[in-house]
Amino acid sequence: MKKILIFSTDDFLPPAGGAEIAISEITKRLPEFEFDFFCARIRKNTSVFEKVNNVNIYRIGLGIPKIDKYLLAFFGHRRALKIHKKTPYNLVWAVMASYGGFAAVRFKKKTGVPFLLTLQEGDPLESIERKVRFGSGYFKNIFVRADGLQAISNFLYDWGQKMGFAGKIAKVVPNGVDIANFTRQFSQQEILETRNSFGFKKDALILVTASRLEKKNGIGDVIAALKILPEKVCFAICGFGSLEEQLKRQVKNLGLENRVKFLGMVTHESLSKILKACDVFIRPSLTEGLGSSFLEAMAAGPIVIGTMVGGIPDFLKEGITGFVCRPENSQSIASAVTKIMSLNNLELVRIRSYALDLVKKEYNWDFVSKKMEDIFNQLIGASVR
Repeated sequence: MKKILIFSTDDFLPPAGGAEIAISEITKRLPEFEFDFFCARIRKNTSVFEKVNNVNIYRIGLGIPKIDKYLLAFFGHRRALKIHKKTPYNLVWAVMASYGGFAAVRFKKKTGVPFLLTLQEGDPLESIERKVRFGSGYFKNIFVRADGLQAISNFLYDWGQKMGFAGKIAKVVPNGVDIANFTRQFSQQEILETRNSFGFKKDALILVTASRLEKKNGIGDVIAALKILPEKVCFAICGFGSLEEQLKRQVKNLGLENRVKFLGMVTHESLSKILKACDVFIRPSLTEGLGSSFLEAMAAGPIVIGTMVGGIPDFLKEGITGFVCRPENSQSIASAVTKIMSLNNLELVRIRSYALDLVKKEYNWDFVSKKMEDIFNQLIGASVR
């Protein structure tokens, strides 16, 4: 059985981010591989070792986030080396150019085992590069030392090349979507009850977002656009973040309390029903590594509005799979919503159908996992020839 060593900063058990969800979805679909997953412990209530299906989870640290990430970066490889001496790894896989990436570089240097780097970054790349500016040489080493590069979007693929990747295998393989969950059917009564729970008028056109309430996601720009749009246009906000109170004050100052509903953090399962109960998904992002929330919405049914930043252009085509607005531009947002309001039912059905077909074809986890398996085998095969 082939063994793969994974370094990732965060745990892949809930609550987990997009990168860690990807690890979970991919590994469980590849039972012919054995995976050792090393991450920062971060949460004190987690054990230092746990086995989940074909994944052995090793947590490094004390349960203190600010310390454990550095412990993973500087010492994570040492624990892996001890295991490697007994049962060698065929590949080391770093998910994101982060703390786990530093550990993977150290492991590669000590063993010569082929090294795959996955780019899943969702934060602004300028911000990432600014944070590591005092250790930029060490950071770029993560890219330079990698034998393979897998990026979830063309945007991140280009960044990997810019940062110095020179290996032989480089591919764009996106994250997938839980299609079964987001295409679930609900009764008309369930959908109506969900719409009514927002407290909007019966004839409302409901915009929805599922976002961290941070500047990069442009939620305040949507709220500002409501003042330009007809009163029937309302906004349901799923998520939490540092700007929550600021956004609530904005709603109050603009007199939009009856048109905006903050739903807080919702479960993956509940989000499917909420999306189906709404008409338009919108997130006027300033940056996106890929934009999985858009893909989930495309699977669920609402028409999507997004900006042409980061990985979004990979799937969002104006008038075909959704509509485009400009970042930090409430007038552009209002224009995109108005355009959707002018469409007839056949046009809406056509866009929803194209969007769903795209997600099913290119963004399902079975397809993604097969692509990742091919990359694993290519890198492993190249190392034994």
